[in-house]
Amino acid sequence: MDGTTGVTQCPIPPGESFTYEIKTDGQYGTYWYHSHFSTQYIDGLFGPLVIHSPKEPGRDRYQTDQVVMLHDYYHDLSRNKLYEYLAPDAENAEPIPDGALINGRNRRDCSKIDKKYICDSTEGELAEINLTRGASHRLRFINVGAFAEFEMGIDGHTVEVIEADGTSLVPSPYHKLNINVAQRYSAIVHANSTDASEFWLRARMINHCFSEPDAVVEPEVRAIVQYTQKKSKDSSAVPTTAVTAKQALPTTTPWNREIAVVCQDLDGKLEPVDSLVAPEPDQLFYLRSNFQIGNYSLSRGFFNSSSWKRNLTNPALNRVTLPGSKILGDINSDDVMKDIFNVDKGMVLKVDGIKVVDLLIDNYDDGNHPMHLHGHKFWVMAQGNGYFNASDYSAIPRERRLLRDTVTIEAYGYVLIRFVADNPGMWAFHCHNVWHAEAGLLMSFFTRSDIVNDWTLPPALVGFCSHPNATNGFFDDIKEVVPSEWRHENGED
Repeated sequence: MDGTTGVTQCPIPPGESFTYEIKTDGQYGTYWYHSHFSTQYIDGLFGPLVIHSPKEPGRDRYQTDQVVMLHDYYHDLSRNKLYEYLAPDAENAEPIPDGALINGRNRRDCSKIDKKYICDSTEGELAEINLTRGASHRLRFINVGAFAEFEMGIDGHTVEVIEADGTSLVPSPYHKLNINVAQRYSAIVHANSTDASEFWLRARMINHCFSEPDAVVEPEVRAIVQYTQKKSKDSSAVPTTAVTAKQALPTTTPWNREIAVVCQDLDGKLEPVDSLVAPEPDQLFYLRSNFQIGNYSLSRGFFNSSSWKRNLTNPALNRVTLPGSKILGDINSDDVMKDIFNVDKGMVLKVDGIKVVDLLIDNYDDGNHPMHLHGHKFWVMAQGNGYFNASDYSAIPRERRLLRDTVTIEAYGYVLIRFVADNPGMWAFHCHNVWHAEAGLLMSFFTRSDIVNDWTLPPALVGFCSHPNATNGFFDDIKEVVPSEWRHENGED
């Protein structure tokens, strides 16, 4: 039920539907849903998914609960940007966002970006976050974008971070939060300032991490944080969610005007509430992440020697579950499943039984990578700039490690993560920078084959693979204008 095209399923064809049934046993916190077909989600196919539980710590510390979605924005369709990015001689120059949005809103004059665009929303409404004065409020920040990491803060307020990627944290105070693509942070805001009633929430794309930092016209997007009065006992009035007349714009100033110049995660102050100790590892996998110029001068992303290319009609999970697929017991004992999968086009690592897996990734790229693992959470055991010191491996503390599902590897940096491979299935591990994933930075883990061997995939899902419109929406309308070598090298068989 994972939804990853080419890994766990064929895409849902036009005019068809599929109902996902997802177990959330024991989970709570801030998540999100989105399409996993090429770059489609950044055109708008995403949304928040919040799981509540009476067992979640700190529920009595805030009176309201709101979602704040941050993302970079492109005025052109993402597929058009993708063709430009994966074109010959593009040298891994990621498309520069035209701007950014908070909960789908911002004010822009498009002509400042490109004269071909005709739109002016400079009189439109900005996103508003209404907070009852004197109360405490939970804001769930989600980066649902394609590329940009954001530095976010609220003028005149310190926020207490209490959650990262569904993991409850001991409250830590921050003036600014760095939040990379696919990451989530919850923070408590105390509406107790006496300086004003309206404040700017500022989210700035860290454009120093872009291939062309100066190409961004307006890297900062703002929302209005507005105090509302407490409702009296004899009043039926409720705080408004939008100003219908002219919005009252804040006049507040930021904590400081220094901006981040490196894309990396929040510092190590984040401490989980749960005192779980990370178990000792059973096996270690090593990945080298880098970009290489290959055939036709195309820049591709690689994990070791593998650069993923989707197969829309024969996903990886089908190949190990459907009748006629290779019998699982005959799979080569080597962890890399070379007998079934072409490693060059998509590496699959098999983990037998329930194992504790360490994954060390060295980033040889000048850009950061927000790495995301499907189906599992992992402990962040170590991360930093440069190379991991192998002599420190056995001495890494196992206590108070942060458990999350998306971690940033900074440029020319490393990360060591640890997870328990106990969830049966075929699970993608990929960079959540959508351009990098489409360039090949995706691989999969095949876990608990002893259980998967008895699975029967839903007939409706299997039927999508032979649907006459199974691959519509990606190549059909561009074959006349895109060179055949591009289509072949970037995934069309």
